[in-house]
Amino acid sequence: MKEKLMMGVILATSLLISACSNNSSKPKEVSEKQVLNVTISEEIPSLDTAKSMNGTSSHVMQNIFEGLYVLDEKDNPVPGVAKSFEKSTDGKTYIFHLRKDAKWSNGDAVTANDFVYSWQRTVNQQTASQYAYMLFYIKNAEAINKGALAVDQLGVKAIDDVTLEVQLETPIPYFLNLLTLPIYLPQHKSFVEEKGSKYGLEPEDMIYNGPFVLSEWKHEQEFKLKRNDTYWDKNTVKLEEINFHIVKDTATAVNLYETGSIDRTPINSSFVDTYKGESDFYTTKDPAIAMLRFNQKNSALANTKLRQSISMALNKEAVVNHFLNNGATAAQGLIPEGYKNEKDGKDFRKENGDLAVYNVEKAKNFWEDAKKELGVEQITLEFLTYEQDQAKQTAEYIKGELEKNLQGLTIKIKPQPFKQKLQLEQTGQYDISMVVWGPDYKDPISYLELFTTDNPNNKMNYSNQHYDELINSAKNDLVLEEQKRWKAMQEAERILLEDAAVAPLYHTGSAYLQKEYVKGIEMHQFGGVYTYKHAYISRKEQ
Repeated sequence: MKEKLMMGVILATSLLISACSNNSSKPKEVSEKQVLNVTISEEIPSLDTAKSMNGTSSHVMQNIFEGLYVLDEKDNPVPGVAKSFEKSTDGKTYIFHLRKDAKWSNGDAVTANDFVYSWQRTVNQQTASQYAYMLFYIKNAEAINKGALAVDQLGVKAIDDVTLEVQLETPIPYFLNLLTLPIYLPQHKSFVEEKGSKYGLEPEDMIYNGPFVLSEWKHEQEFKLKRNDTYWDKNTVKLEEINFHIVKDTATAVNLYETGSIDRTPINSSFVDTYKGESDFYTTKDPAIAMLRFNQKNSALANTKLRQSISMALNKEAVVNHFLNNGATAAQGLIPEGYKNEKDGKDFRKENGDLAVYNVEKAKNFWEDAKKELGVEQITLEFLTYEQDQAKQTAEYIKGELEKNLQGLTIKIKPQPFKQKLQLEQTGQYDISMVVWGPDYKDPISYLELFTTDNPNNKMNYSNQHYDELINSAKNDLVLEEQKRWKAMQEAERILLEDAAVAPLYHTGSAYLQKEYVKGIEMHQFGGVYTYKHAYISRKEQ
């Protein structure tokens, strides 16, 4: 999926009720007015569905837009704008039947042509979408994106206003899951073209078809969502307003929670022991992977032994226990536990074993060999990371461990706001980067496809032909041969980590506090983290 500001470190989301008391840890009264104030740790990088590729944007977009299908509370795809579909016997053609009452916020109907236009715009070379490859499952999408075919050759057609035909390159068992992603959302052609380069930059330069609309946006400070009165299922939406405030410091958020101003807040390891055992304390395990990305344009990092030495020199258990303590687990591979082969039920991680282990002595040997091969004794590397307090603390620990274990290494930490960090990664202006990446759907390929030579998210100059071939097979000719596909993906993971293209650190978790009167917020393992369509405020059920 997209790079994330994950819960507890990064997508630090707290829910505030404006009517809460500000001078008591247990508010005396809470208004039944359906208003939430929500803290988020970063500015939204982009709200153009064709160009966005990060978790913060997805979090907002899945609440202000709606695709053919959406995720329910169990992360299953359920009808959104689409009411139903039929699939051909070969699994390559879908016919979707759209709701006639689906509307844009200006009152226009949401039609099949809005999906055709959106997907054609995304795969068009001129749009320069970094996430266009997620549409390559559709017939001719990749060829169009490479300039070999015209956009009107994309395998999607509006049979009429409420009937959409989609042709795939190959059968995709998880295609409905893909349709819940922001990249598959519709766009209003005349509105987008009228706004031109301004589209998506301000509330008045956007149009919505989801449960909420973006009514205010004070960049780097706050933004507001309001209930969308033209939404087809508006009677289900209870919240009238959600106010998002940017709060980057965990201690500040915890203080607001204690004073009764915040109803839900992620917490880091500094606060876990204080609240553990309390009725309002929760932890969850998440599927995202935190890892170090190595930019091989750097001559030192182009050396495999040097990358291997860095990967092996880090005590990931210490990172998890001392800096997170929130349900996260040390990563011994890229794919977490829980991804099982549908044919035999075997777990990918358990079957493929530990591929990224902590071994200081071996790390030191690789490091000395790398220095000899490079002909240097001193190496300085810049470490790009997030600006949140916990991310900076973790970076300081990583710096200390690497400099202690690898003699002659100097790490310079460079914390950056999320949007600027994404830009530096995109343009290759970094040496080592801390990344938290969440899957788009529950399949190992959602992680593994990131590192093929031509993937826009491979921002490391990493290339391995055999790896590319294995991933291509897993996405195409082996897609219906589960056992062979599974073996191909496991071999690909082994290659990736033997090459030390990245250094897995931990699979993320979340620790948070939540007041009992906040109800119905749905937390997702894929796509954007939270949806608020079914959220509401009620003290009556306590």
